[in-house]
Amino acid sequence: MANLKASAQFNIRVRRGEAKAVGPGKIALLEAIAQTGSISAAARHLGMSYRRAWGLVDDLNRHLDKPAVEAAPGGKHGGRATLSPTGYKLISLYRDIEREAVRHTAGVMRSLLNLLAK
Repeated sequence: MANLKASAQFNIRVRRGEAKAVGPGKIALLEAIAQTGSISAAARHLGMSYRRAWGLVDDLNRHLDKPAVEAAPGGKHGGRATLSPTGYKLISLYRDIEREAVRHTAGVMRSLLNLLAK
């Protein structure tokens, strides 16, 4: 068996009722849109279809008071997508929660990881 170092990560999902409002996939998509400036380029970067990416953006925007992504229609030179201040704030808050969760559980996480076979 290969020497694999044990690690842990948090996958936080925020629900509103039965709907998954925010989770790791939507946050990764927002980050990719911020990086690429386009929903289609972000989708390619993440290995998902444009249709799937657009559906996630639409779903996310519907769950927020203000949209996270502002998209301009495509054309001869293609469309652009930018994150709104809400989108940037959403990423920041989500990543802050992850960091805080890791920080606050570091001791018990080490204990759990020590139980795993070496």
